[in-house]
Amino acid sequence: MGQTRNRRVGGTDRGAEGIRRSVEVEYWVVDERGRLTEPGALVEAAPGVEREFVEPLLEVKTTPCTSEAELRTELLGRLGAVLDRADELDRRLVPLGTPIAAESVAELPAERTRIQNEVVGEAFAHVRHCAGTHIHVEQQPGSAVDQLNTFVALDPALALVNSSPYFEGQRLAAGARSELYRRLAYDGLPHQGRLWPYIRSVEEWRRRLERRHEAFVTAALEAGVDRTAVAGSFDPESAVWTPVQFRETFGTVEWRSPDTALPSQVLRLASRLASVVDAVRRGTVRMGAGEGRIDGSEVVLPPFEVVLERVDEAIHEGLDAAPLREYLDRMGFDVDAYDPLANELDGRDPVSPSTARDLRLEYADRLHRDVRRARSLDAD
Repeated sequence: MGQTRNRRVGGTDRGAEGIRRSVEVEYWVVDERGRLTEPGALVEAAPGVEREFVEPLLEVKTTPCTSEAELRTELLGRLGAVLDRADELDRRLVPLGTPIAAESVAELPAERTRIQNEVVGEAFAHVRHCAGTHIHVEQQPGSAVDQLNTFVALDPALALVNSSPYFEGQRLAAGARSELYRRLAYDGLPHQGRLWPYIRSVEEWRRRLERRHEAFVTAALEAGVDRTAVAGSFDPESAVWTPVQFRETFGTVEWRSPDTALPSQVLRLASRLASVVDAVRRGTVRMGAGEGRIDGSEVVLPPFEVVLERVDEAIHEGLDAAPLREYLDRMGFDVDAYDPLANELDGRDPVSPSTARDLRLEYADRLHRDVRRARSLDAD
């Protein structure tokens, strides 16, 4: 498979100015003792703050921003307002991909969630323990297919922000959330949860969506769900769970792989993705060739099988995997600028419920300091 278009590569952060990007970041909400709890009035603290589908999870969204500075100001401002309100309510936000130890995570009543439980079965419980980050970058006219394919090739960068290796107190993987979401939750639904191969056209993507939607509807009917109920909650786009997606609703390519993490890490990652999109729209893109690299002359996407090897390393070993670090370096990431929280947490297996509560409070403090430090630097 190969595809080449000749354009001049820019790929600098300055060149990415004007490319709209936004983020959605989920956080666990805990009380003053580190116990999972509902967010309550935190949802009223700022625009873009919403409940997620489980009780102790809160999502903070930004609007589409045209620069790194604008995204930084908006995310930190909204998070700062939530943290101020959380202090008043004796609640804390925890930037970890899982709640670490076994603890009941209840769902909010919703028809969509009910149907997913019917279709996916007991395995859907794994999703309740996942908190992640979604990064949207606007589709570039004439380059959208290359953009999506490049995001597929960049999927191993999830290792840069792995933030928890634990599920129910046991070590699962360097990126436990990714293992839960991709390998365990949707294992019974073919092609769901997993990374999809490169595409040749937008039409090919739409055909894939239709096939996956049809498979989901069939599974729902076999599980006894009414067809009208399925149609009322799912369309082809919303019935798909894959790490890289075209989002026609927003006009973006969305990368859903990263864990929730410290805001400074999330912002660095979003900035790099916008820079990559600038390189894609200006340069030569070759697909399915070589080892993979992004440099001053071209964007080279390796064979999809190579991407999957690096993804496996990202989930199971994280940045300890030398081939992964070398790959991310060639793809233009400053690997040494990231310090995944999962590396700090590792080595405690098993983790008791009381230790997990202490760790949640410790990393809630880390989040608080990260936001305050970043806002202070901006003020200076």
